[in-house]
Amino acid sequence: MLVVMKHNAVQDAIDTVVNTIQDMGYDARPIPGEQRTAVGLIGNDGRVDSSRLEGLEGVLEVIPVTHPYKQVSREWKEEDTHVHLPNGTVIGGEEMVLMAGPCAVESEEQIMEIASRLREAGATILRGGAFKPRTSPYSFQGLGEKGLELLARAREATGLMIVTEALGPEHVDLVADYADIIQIGARNMQNYPLLRRAGQRGKPVLLKRGMSATIEEFLLAAEYLVSEGNDDVILCERGVRSFDNRHTRNLLDLSAIPVVQALSHLPIIADPSHGTGVRSKVIPMARAAVAAGADGLMVEVHPNPHKALSDGQQTLFPEQFEELMTQIDVIARAIGRSLAPGLGASDRVASGV
Repeated sequence: MLVVMKHNAVQDAIDTVVNTIQDMGYDARPIPGEQRTAVGLIGNDGRVDSSRLEGLEGVLEVIPVTHPYKQVSREWKEEDTHVHLPNGTVIGGEEMVLMAGPCAVESEEQIMEIASRLREAGATILRGGAFKPRTSPYSFQGLGEKGLELLARAREATGLMIVTEALGPEHVDLVADYADIIQIGARNMQNYPLLRRAGQRGKPVLLKRGMSATIEEFLLAAEYLVSEGNDDVILCERGVRSFDNRHTRNLLDLSAIPVVQALSHLPIIADPSHGTGVRSKVIPMARAAVAAGADGLMVEVHPNPHKALSDGQQTLFPEQFEELMTQIDVIARAIGRSLAPGLGASDRVASGV
């Protein structure tokens, strides 16, 4: 339930609404907006007497929120959420953001080389796995904290922000100490203890859609993060399982982008690398995701994909990423958007590099 205040409501009136909700046995969360403040009632079990709220001074209207997810919905917050990063990158605004890098951090030489190439190409966020959840226990599992240290060195050298995955609640603090964005992978979308801990840590979180998750389940997973007080949540469509896995790894559900944007105020990006699993399909589907209105892309890029220890078959060469940047720039402009500017010398100074 959402209590919308009048545009001239004073702070005492807002406090009265909050106190009344708490007296009724529920949690209250004020939501300041550009024109007016709303107060969200959390924990509605269907027995709320809205008349107690409607008669309070300064209340304009009381709106029931019918979705099972509350705080991530458009009813709760109409304005788009913008996630701000220390290097000036804004996710969810008019500019599209590029996150790129290898599936896994393999060595200092590898991550420093690709970070430099990506910075020059126009990416502002470096992706790379330090902890890798692999289907086979015999596959490369990542370098762990050593990989996080190498990502931090790459950030220091280039100014790129870091997004990397935490596999369990016990990893969240360690990852947050190094990363600018904590990633929750597709396999962990419904790992609720992990979601709660990541939501409590105070760092932006990138939440990937589960391989068989519905849109509602996806948004409910995001609700776990936001309900812990973290508004800086970025959604990621990365493909779902389908009946045909002969030609692509997954089915990249591009319709999820406009659907989520209609239902939620959170930004949503697309991952065409995992969404297709085939290098030749990544650029075409990245172009399509931009045209569909994605707020950004997450793309796997490696100095030499043929030697990659993880997901080399879906990873772009640096030259292909540069080509992708040129193509999506045209598409973004055609729909009234632009690519986030790359990091120039002034940006590096501003970000402490």
